[in-house]
Amino acid sequence: MKITDHIKNAKGKTLFSFELLPPIKGQSIQWIYDAIEPLLEFNPPFIDVTSLREDYIYKEQANGLLQKVSYRKRPGTIAICAAIIHKYKVDAVPHLICGGFTKEETENALIDLQFLGIDNVLALRGDARKADGNFVPTPGGHCYATDLIEHIKNHNEGKFLHEDVETFKSDFCIGVAGYPEKHFEAPNMSTDFKYLKKKVEAGAEFIVTQMFFDNQKYFDFVKKCRENDINIPIIPGLKPISTLSQLNVLPKIFHIDLPDELTDALSHAKNNNEAKEIGTEAMIKQCKELIDFGAPVLHFYTMGRPEQTKKIAKAIF
Repeated sequence: MKITDHIKNAKGKTLFSFELLPPIKGQSIQWIYDAIEPLLEFNPPFIDVTSLREDYIYKEQANGLLQKVSYRKRPGTIAICAAIIHKYKVDAVPHLICGGFTKEETENALIDLQFLGIDNVLALRGDARKADGNFVPTPGGHCYATDLIEHIKNHNEGKFLHEDVETFKSDFCIGVAGYPEKHFEAPNMSTDFKYLKKKVEAGAEFIVTQMFFDNQKYFDFVKKCRENDINIPIIPGLKPISTLSQLNVLPKIFHIDLPDELTDALSHAKNNNEAKEIGTEAMIKQCKELIDFGAPVLHFYTMGRPEQTKKIAKAIF
């Protein structure tokens, strides 16, 4: 079922969903099952599965020289989605990204997803490789999320890259990313909204936000979207603080602010256990406010660790 239909059928009730990383190459699918099963009691209508582009590693050769090797640390997004649907009868939402994939590989992935009966995709540009200062498109691949959305829309209309005749049509519901605190590459919020509007005009049907810790940022983001005639569902992305180091790491990596009340509380935490407890209580409060506001779904970035999310979900659902 499409995400938009899940939201419509909920008739105003806030739903629960979460996102998973594929396991590191060589790990068992049991890693995924262990991350899902503690959260099934909250009836998630869908589960996201991320997709990561290749990066480079350097392997020492017998002659002492280093060889640059392309390496994908967490493959298997489509296979994991198939396993989730087959085992749990829950909709799986794969991330499709521009970086690391040619247009032909993207089209083949769409065909595979259609064969599997997957109804939703999250279309993203993706992050830069660690070795690159900026995002570098894959030769023969898409440069921007808007291009990827247009590719998916063409597929929905039965238009393939290299076919002159109309073929079967898919019906993917397309989600995109939104940034309540602005994408770090955008010069200002107005520019960021301009690009978000382009994604919606290209065919996006729902938005999942970057994590945030100040609900006012989400409230303002939703208001600004509506003022810009962006009227599709806006799903807040959430990640509770679980370690002391995240006080500095999360703002650095994700370009977000932490509210004074949260940082003040964390500054008095003596260890990670105390930090996790503070993060849990803060997220419970944040979620209750989002439910009161009418958020369609609370979407948790679990990173494959379900325990803290389970504790939060028990307090609010």
